[in-house]
Amino acid sequence: MNSIIVFLIIVRLGVTLGYWKIFEKTGVAKWAALIPLYSEFQVMKLVGKSPWWIIYLLIPIINIFAFYILIFDLLRCLGKESLVSQLITIFGFFIYLPIIAFNRQSKYIGKLHELPIVQKGPLAEWTEAITFAVVAATLIRWTIMEAYTIPTPSMENSLLVGDFLFVSKFHYGTRTPATPIQIPLTHQKIWFTEIPSYIDWIQLPQYRLPGLTKIKNGDVVVFNVPGIEENNYMVNNRSNWIDYPVDLKMNYIKRCVGIPGDKLEIINRQLYFNGAALENPELMQYRYLVVASDQINDRIFDKFNLSPDEDYFFEGLDNSNQAIYSIHMTNDIVQELKGLPYIKSIEVLPSDGGISRTYPEYSNLNWTGDNYGPITIPSKGLTISLNDSTIAFYGKMIERYEYNENVKIDSGRVSIDGKEIKEYTFKQDYYFMMGDNRHNSLDSRYWGFVPADHIVGKGFFIWLSLDKYGSWFNKIRWSRFFKPIR
Repeated sequence: MNSIIVFLIIVRLGVTLGYWKIFEKTGVAKWAALIPLYSEFQVMKLVGKSPWWIIYLLIPIINIFAFYILIFDLLRCLGKESLVSQLITIFGFFIYLPIIAFNRQSKYIGKLHELPIVQKGPLAEWTEAITFAVVAATLIRWTIMEAYTIPTPSMENSLLVGDFLFVSKFHYGTRTPATPIQIPLTHQKIWFTEIPSYIDWIQLPQYRLPGLTKIKNGDVVVFNVPGIEENNYMVNNRSNWIDYPVDLKMNYIKRCVGIPGDKLEIINRQLYFNGAALENPELMQYRYLVVASDQINDRIFDKFNLSPDEDYFFEGLDNSNQAIYSIHMTNDIVQELKGLPYIKSIEVLPSDGGISRTYPEYSNLNWTGDNYGPITIPSKGLTISLNDSTIAFYGKMIERYEYNENVKIDSGRVSIDGKEIKEYTFKQDYYFMMGDNRHNSLDSRYWGFVPADHIVGKGFFIWLSLDKYGSWFNKIRWSRFFKPIR
């Protein structure tokens, strides 16, 4: 936190120096540059904005955009409105502003409405418009909200494959970028190519701006999945694995079921935290073995929005020519199927989600996805003694996510920078995430905790939903439009 305070002081110092010289040139009292907000009020008068505009500078998140607009307008009033000038301002206004202000050639040429109209060619106008749109979209994506698509069924039926949703960055507070050199509006690769969209030789420390709330049990959260194994899940050749920077790791969406300090346990599929049962999501589902006297008509699966490659599988016929299915479904669907005359039995199947091992891989444990724990979720400031058991549970965090140098774990011993330690104090909070599709979700039960610096944002609402199995007229799931995520 000390580093970000120092950075903010440097930014403000640069702005103050710029204001000081500009005020001197325009006849405004120079001491006004020393007072935040009042100095911006004086700038508003210089560029010709109404006094009430100051309100924008008081609203969190909005004030970032308002401040940029104010600096852009001020530089225009100093004769700097080229595309190059705008780009420099975006990334280094606190350096650029005093440079322009102390330049003897720069002069205040009047308020915005007094400036002469500059004639620009179509190419210049389109270039500036596109640049501004990209910059604005990048800032919105970073500070306020970002669009995501649900690619897998791990959150069904709460979220469906084909749901397009907005994820709020301001609920938990947006993160400062760790990887600053990146093509705007990309994630890991340039669109439609395998070319990396970033350069990772510059990595900045990450900080989180103040948010509206903290993560609570039951929140639907988007996060960067921590492990290198999960980030290269479909890459069989380990030599081709990529160790992505924190902010460029794969995005997962799950439900938070454990917050820092919670003691979590799953007993016969029911999840408990701190000894109390956690309320189950309304549309949570499990995998069931269904026996029917004959094959089930596709119309039944269509009625329940079940898809053949994600939700149900025909296992074949038994010795009595009865049809055997494994189906991922909610309790409501189970009850409806039980009422059909040709359904002989429905039994919940044990969970492994296609995964054989749970986290941690500790020989003395016999945990499954349905019976898991107890396990305590680390919190910032928590101190643990180090032994075989605690190293099995928490060694991965100490080694990978706590920003320790030269960590070695061997034969029940932990050393950092060559010095053996007997206890460890965590530097950040951690969370436990699970999918609502409990038997078909690769989540914290299998790869561990999510560090606080990997949290991206809160699932907000669905703005579009497409069913890839739907007919021409039923392709869009109209009932899911603008549905809030719970």
